[in-house]
Amino acid sequence: MRRRVSIAFGFLALIVVGAIVLSSPYARNAGTWGDYSSALFTATSAVCVTGLTVVDIAREYSRVGQIALMILVEFGCLGLMTIGTFLLVAIGRRLSLSREFSLMNAYGVTQIRGLKGLILWVVGSMVVIESIGAVLLNLRFHDWYQSVFFSVMSFCNAGFSILPGSISTFARDPYVIGVMAMETILGGIGFLVIFNLCTFKFLRRMSGARGRLTLHTRVVLRVTFYLLALAFVFFLVLEWNGALSIYDRVDRFTVAFFQAVTPRTCGFTIVPVESLKPLTRLVYEVLMFIGGGPGSAAAGIKVTTLAVIIYTLRAMCRGEQETVISGRSVPYDIVRESIVIVVTLAALIWLVVAALTLTETRTQVNIHDLFFEAVSAITTTGLSVGDTTSSLSAAGRGVIMVAMFLGRLGALSVVMLIGDRETKKHLRYPHEELVVG
Repeated sequence: MRRRVSIAFGFLALIVVGAIVLSSPYARNAGTWGDYSSALFTATSAVCVTGLTVVDIAREYSRVGQIALMILVEFGCLGLMTIGTFLLVAIGRRLSLSREFSLMNAYGVTQIRGLKGLILWVVGSMVVIESIGAVLLNLRFHDWYQSVFFSVMSFCNAGFSILPGSISTFARDPYVIGVMAMETILGGIGFLVIFNLCTFKFLRRMSGARGRLTLHTRVVLRVTFYLLALAFVFFLVLEWNGALSIYDRVDRFTVAFFQAVTPRTCGFTIVPVESLKPLTRLVYEVLMFIGGGPGSAAAGIKVTTLAVIIYTLRAMCRGEQETVISGRSVPYDIVRESIVIVVTLAALIWLVVAALTLTETRTQVNIHDLFFEAVSAITTTGLSVGDTTSSLSAAGRGVIMVAMFLGRLGALSVVMLIGDRETKKHLRYPHEELVVG
């Protein structure tokens, strides 16, 4: 319990310090101290890798402020615990057993051996992927700062932009859209999947074991592919004569692909959300609720949780006792945790919407936009309908900040549970039937 509290306070401390920096004269184009509440909202969004903002990043913040924003996003993406562990590894200190088990749970590691190497891999792979993305983007931008900024925001799934209209400027540039989409996907599948994909052929050489793609990797890649394909088809069909009608045929496919990538993880958008049809927005809300892979920059229930729920429902319909995925039985504890995750996230969204309806009685924001904003905040996606975020009252912004914080802190809280002692009851109660449904 104490560890979870320390992690929460660590995140809060980073947000507070980040807000002070962003409101300082050095970080603002105006050269004067700015509104701390707006800076606090931006810092919270950055640390929670969300991308929601109540100010124009390019107009409000100087180069120093934008760099500070990138640093906050990087820390938020890696997570304070991973950063702290990396620093311990760098200076040669031994990790505690509870810290090792916590990180194992975060990244799905089933063996303690090589954990230090894994942490170095997490940080190293992030730097390498962002560097490659920046180099590729610079071939088109010819501006290293802009290339690095968009590379960091793409991989970290943050969605902040220093250009007006998010990234609509690149709508007719499939090269830029492709690079940013690939970085977003890599940031959304999780570090463990990247590690497994890059090393599974060499595991035999290193450990004597037969290298293979783990069940976790296969499930994440499979479900991610299916979601991308379905989202692409839905967006293309629903918006062909709608939001996509202003583009030619080739660009429609490019834009539809990018719009299929971003709702699950990142707040970048080419097509404004307010121009989408209600059914398309509903699809977006479902994708945001699902999110990306465990141990990634994305939030939501995670694609593995979705897979467990689907296969559990299939097993129940077939009268089977076990949840089986690709010839592997899923432990009951994982099934139970998946159900808890789905129910808890749905309850949090309901609470955020309820709170927003109370705080926004005097504003003109309708309930549908508030619901979209709530889902986007709690899943740290960063999409918004028009200027909904900036139109919220001070209390409404506070609700969104809490939602973003809970959405980001939730994963770390679950991680720290592994360090607690398991409570076992030695008393068993008699069974009795209960009618449900």
